[in-house]
Amino acid sequence: MKARVVKSSLAAALLAAVFAGCASSNAPPAQSGRPRIVSLIPSLTEDLCAIGAAKQLVGVSQFSSSIPCAKGLPEVNDASSVDAEKVVALHPDVVVGIPSQARAVSALQRAGLKISLLRDDSYADLFDDINRLGSLSGHVSESRLLIASLRAKTQKLQASEHFARRPTVFVVLQTNPIWTVGPHSYISSLISLAGGRNAVAALPQSYAQFSGEALLRLQPDALLAARDAQLVQSLGREPWRSLEAVGARRVLIAPDPDLLYRPGPRYNQALSWLIERLRPIAR
Repeated sequence: MKARVVKSSLAAALLAAVFAGCASSNAPPAQSGRPRIVSLIPSLTEDLCAIGAAKQLVGVSQFSSSIPCAKGLPEVNDASSVDAEKVVALHPDVVVGIPSQARAVSALQRAGLKISLLRDDSYADLFDDINRLGSLSGHVSESRLLIASLRAKTQKLQASEHFARRPTVFVVLQTNPIWTVGPHSYISSLISLAGGRNAVAALPQSYAQFSGEALLRLQPDALLAARDAQLVQSLGREPWRSLEAVGARRVLIAPDPDLLYRPGPRYNQALSWLIERLRPIAR
């Protein structure tokens, strides 16, 4: 145990030395005097691009390849780890991520880098993050304009619903074992905005495993999944084939997982897609 502590302390000291060396070198200046930013989460990267801070990005997550403004930027982290030395070498003024990455960025904090961890679990978090990123990046007015525009578009989409009832929707994140979302999740909020209801009303967690027997008792009006959940391939097996929604072909497959799952500035596109597909079910 003592040996591990010594090794950890040594690693932190070495990283701090690397940081000190980088800080004293000629780091490329931030555009227009604005801070250089490393983004460890694709949704935050999309937010930064949407408020005009794309040219301030110097490093991103490896899962940001589908974001046009992130193409060609150094990739500094994956789902489980952050390349600390690579981040330090990019001379960021701030590194943004989410609370679950606190351990992954601890070495960066010890090295003296500014870290800002933003929640992105709920619909409200989406707007809080845009507002916070506006302050961090120097784009306060742009972030406020974006929030106002997004909210106005959402209201317009909701006004187009005219549903006779609110159909229940079961979200399938994974089929074996079954994983779904709780009522406090971002995806659940998206369903509610689209005129539906999350079929799972009592789940305390945002994401959790769910039993096939409980799903059969629910008998939701529709199933919602992205292509990567491989739901279509499972429909011939239990419990899926015994669901009324499957027999009635009320299975909604989002072609772009990022659009459905990522709480970013494109959420209205997902909302529009959902409204159009729930409309015939809600008659």
